[in-house]
Amino acid sequence: MGAEDDRPRGLTEADAQSYDVRRRLLLSFDAFDTAHHRLWLRYAHTQVGSREAAQSVVEDACRHLLEHWEHALRQESLPGYAWTVLKEHVAKWLAEHRHRPRLAETAAFHAAFRKALLFELRDEFAVLEGEMGLYAAIARLPERQYDAVVLRYVLGCTEEEVADYLGFETATVRSHIRYAKRKLARELRTPPGPGTGNG
Repeated sequence: MGAEDDRPRGLTEADAQSYDVRRRLLLSFDAFDTAHHRLWLRYAHTQVGSREAAQSVVEDACRHLLEHWEHALRQESLPGYAWTVLKEHVAKWLAEHRHRPRLAETAAFHAAFRKALLFELRDEFAVLEGEMGLYAAIARLPERQYDAVVLRYVLGCTEEEVADYLGFETATVRSHIRYAKRKLARELRTPPGPGTGNG
């Protein structure tokens, strides 16, 4: 059964071609959404603080992407463009609800942080007075360092996936993470450890 069999009956040739184009666009969007939706939900949840709000934000971002899908497909980095759209929708939701990002308060962040970041960076952050100081320090990182740390350590992405989302080379992601570690070590007055270029 070919694509032609799915078309509504009685279309002109021009309408049939337009239908096929729209159908292919929708299929490509669905495939992209399926590959990224779960991560988007997890990221939005770390920012807005509830699963329901995260679903609403991601639905809005997906609706926006779908409406501008042809434009999105022309971008140099489709995942990077989609990440920017998602972040804009998160920022809009936060502004409308007069909230700040809820990274520190989300249970997902606490669990991921303990398992990944503290374990990997235990030498750098072994003597923390409290986790909230670290959360606050992460929130003050420059945007790209913040994104890299959240994607890498909170959401569990590989460096290559982080690079894909942010539209960077993997070496640039490593650099952002290294600078973020240095900044966090300085703010928390811990000695720089492995992976910061100073230890």
